[in-house]
Amino acid sequence: QVQLQESGGGLVQPGGSLRLSCAASGRTFAGYTTGWFRQAPGKEREFVGGIRWSGGNTYYGDSVKGRFTISRDFANNMVYLQMNSLKPEDTAVYYCATGRTIQSTVASARAYDAWGQGTQVTVSS
Repeated sequence: QVQLQESGGGLVQPGGSLRLSCAASGRTFAGYTTGWFRQAPGKEREFVGGIRWSGGNTYYGDSVKGRFTISRDFANNMVYLQMNSLKPEDTAVYYCATGRTIQSTVASARAYDAWGQGTQVTVSS
């Protein structure tokens, strides 16, 4: 049974950067898409981005394009979310998730069958 663990969240000022990490145990990321989602209080869970382990194709939500970058680390079996130019509206709990997706479902939370516990990101001065 796969377990995912996010890390790297915290408090950052507007315009700052953070890098979130997602580690998997129980299985590797191979053959799966790893997605990042976020949920702010009172809002629905939002797709941030995703990466296919094989091939490295990346996908991003419109609100983070050009600011966030997802990457994978084969040696350490990790997936990262680099967040730059952070804004107060990026404040949320960030989750990583894995699942077997196709291009049309990569942004759908229902396509992912394993989720981490989440890490809080707060952007505030």
